[in-house]
Amino acid sequence: MDAPPPAAIDDRVLAGALRDRWSLDTTALSYVPKGVGSYHWRVDAEGMTYFVTVDDLATKPWLGHELDDTFEGLECAYETAWQLHHDDRLDLVVAPVRTRQGAVLVRLDERHTMAVFPFVDGEATAWGDAISDDRRAALLHALGRVHGAARGDDTRVPRRGHGLPGREHLLDAMASLDRPWQSGDHGARVQQALRAHETEVRARLARFDALAAQLDASQRATVITHGEPHPGNLIHTRDGVRLVDWDTVALSEPERDLWMLDRGRGSLDAYVAATGRTLDAVALEFHRLSWTMSDIVSYTALFRRGQPRTRWADAKLTGLVALLAGAESLPYGEPSP
Repeated sequence: MDAPPPAAIDDRVLAGALRDRWSLDTTALSYVPKGVGSYHWRVDAEGMTYFVTVDDLATKPWLGHELDDTFEGLECAYETAWQLHHDDRLDLVVAPVRTRQGAVLVRLDERHTMAVFPFVDGEATAWGDAISDDRRAALLHALGRVHGAARGDDTRVPRRGHGLPGREHLLDAMASLDRPWQSGDHGARVQQALRAHETEVRARLARFDALAAQLDASQRATVITHGEPHPGNLIHTRDGVRLVDWDTVALSEPERDLWMLDRGRGSLDAYVAATGRTLDAVALEFHRLSWTMSDIVSYTALFRRGQPRTRWADAKLTGLVALLAGAESLPYGEPSP
């Protein structure tokens, strides 16, 4: 269900960049269909294996509104990951390999960038997979170490506020529910679901605003957060868990990471024991709701613009309709009894 790579990014382009920027002579390249907005290849070069990521700058609005701003934001994120791994010695962080010029990121063209990472050999999991209690505790302990890293003063790590990016697109969609959307069958289904559940969506927006106001007033201390420690970004190795995709790194409340692992009473005790931090119920609720509302915003805008019918689009449409009807975006599934 994942997208193929852009036509302009082929094996010749990648091999040339690896040779010219990383001094790596490629012996094998294979595409790994994983994720949206980023494209990945497994690369064998000079007896080593690497993982190459090509990012589409036009698909990362949380990093910037213009392509150049987005590039700078992505460069900052990867630089932060490098520092966390090498300077803070955090094995959890899978950091990029610098070019021979010392860069963590290069631009292939105006829209696409390229980064090289060490290949991590282990068990990869996927969104919706369950996590055992032992693995949850290990991940919480590792996240506690990330949250304790003093990177806020000597890097350009952005501070994540309590707004809802793209909110105006959702409000505009709700303002046009009495007019047909020229966006095909998928758009019609989204419009029908949004019309049926408009009251509930507006109530969620009001709750989001109330929680955001409480967090703004509290002025809680922020820490380095990954933002998306869900199973799709985890690799379990014999030496411990590894966390990939650091393009969402930001200063925020610890709960920005922790809500994903919160399954009720006692589920975050390992983090509290490791860090001594007191967790905030308002922050946990806010970041949980923020994820759900962000999904509603982004996929409503996507289908309203018109989206070709693919298996990926069909799956996302089903998920969006469920969210509009009151479901939550839950990254971890229930463990087997």
